[in-house]
Amino acid sequence: MRLSPESPFVAAVLDIVDAIPPGRVMTYGDVAATLGSRAARVVGQTMAQFGADAPWWRVIRAGGLPPIGHETRALAHYRAEKTPLLLGADPETGYRVDLSRARWRP
Repeated sequence: MRLSPESPFVAAVLDIVDAIPPGRVMTYGDVAATLGSRAARVVGQTMAQFGADAPWWRVIRAGGLPPIGHETRALAHYRAEKTPLLLGADPETGYRVDLSRARWRP
């Protein structure tokens, strides 16, 4: 799938991400499923290419981990929004989002 900013898929992903409330998250797979798709990787590609102005930290990996390479920046957002975290849960980042409490479904 070739992504462009005018793509209906890209627009739909960004609309969903914009709707995620502060302190809540969705996984890439959750966003894809909301669109009736199984294209979690394409959601990730969409966020990487076009999600800079969206609340990108609210879209996380299935294990509750933030986007790769943005762990420190994401943590600042999670703390500011009081996103439920499991501290010490991941040896590399030191935390993960508590999906059982933070997952949002539109």
